[in-house]
Amino acid sequence: MNHALSTRALGASDIVGFRSLLALFGSAFDDRETYLSAQPDDNYLRRLLASDTFIAVAAFDGATLIGGIAAYILPKFEQARSELYIYDLAVDAQYRRRGVATALIAELRKIAVDRGVYGIYVQADYGDDAAIALYAKHGTREDVMHFDIIPAP
Repeated sequence: MNHALSTRALGASDIVGFRSLLALFGSAFDDRETYLSAQPDDNYLRRLLASDTFIAVAAFDGATLIGGIAAYILPKFEQARSELYIYDLAVDAQYRRRGVATALIAELRKIAVDRGVYGIYVQADYGDDAAIALYAKHGTREDVMHFDIIPAP
């Protein structure tokens, strides 16, 4: 990296940056259709980025967005506490294995403390060895099953 790595949460005024993050996710996950074809309008994104239940953290090399996390805060019902779910994490291919993902997680952990989050969790797909190794450095592995349930009409 030519510049200093920096990370920060994206706020309601960071629409352009968030759209860049969506493009990065589409590229990193080889799923441009999902991330680029039907993006919400600016008002939707402003509300999302300003909400208490969504966090987007971006990593920059100078002014260039090189990685990011999208996460949701889930208020719990059994106790007055919240958990945080990392929904997506990606780093531009040319910046991988340079500590960017670790810096993103560190920033997210700070935000979680500030927001009173009890725990953070993330899932990784079998065979995604890089993601599994990253998350194993930061937490305890649990083997669980994941099911997608389609809403009834």
